[in-house]
Amino acid sequence: MLKTLDENAERWALLVFYTMLVATMAIEVLRRELFAYSSIWGEEVVRYAFIYLVWIGAAAAVHERAHIRIDILLHHVPARVKAMLFIFGDLLMMAIAILAVFWSAETVAVSAKFGSVSHGLRVSMVWFLLAVPIGFGLMIIRLVQSLVRDVADFRAGRDPYEGERLFD
Repeated sequence: MLKTLDENAERWALLVFYTMLVATMAIEVLRRELFAYSSIWGEEVVRYAFIYLVWIGAAAAVHERAHIRIDILLHHVPARVKAMLFIFGDLLMMAIAILAVFWSAETVAVSAKFGSVSHGLRVSMVWFLLAVPIGFGLMIIRLVQSLVRDVADFRAGRDPYEGERLFD
């Protein structure tokens, strides 16, 4: 069960938020075109589902090592150097993610302290602001997994995991 969760957690969450986004947007378009009526809550649901989609998608990209990078140099270096470059990149991203979690958690705390709510849904903004620390928290977990994998590859002298290629 944990292995399945580890492999698919982000995918399931992305599916939920993407379905929510598409279904709400379709309903709102139909309401607007057929009934000349639209709601403020529909736009907010789409906006906040998209925000969660982006941050969870960023963690999924880290897991699959699918984030954007310029890898022309990586094609011309030995496996150990390539692994060291990936380790350096993961450590740098880890530092940024840790800072982002702390800074975004502060924003969530301020929102909780003052009780801010969204305009249309009238739901606490904490639920929507949590997208950033949740996304970066997931990234940290995935970066730790990546670092463990890259250090093992470095020690063994094998090519590090580079992710799936979309284009060659």
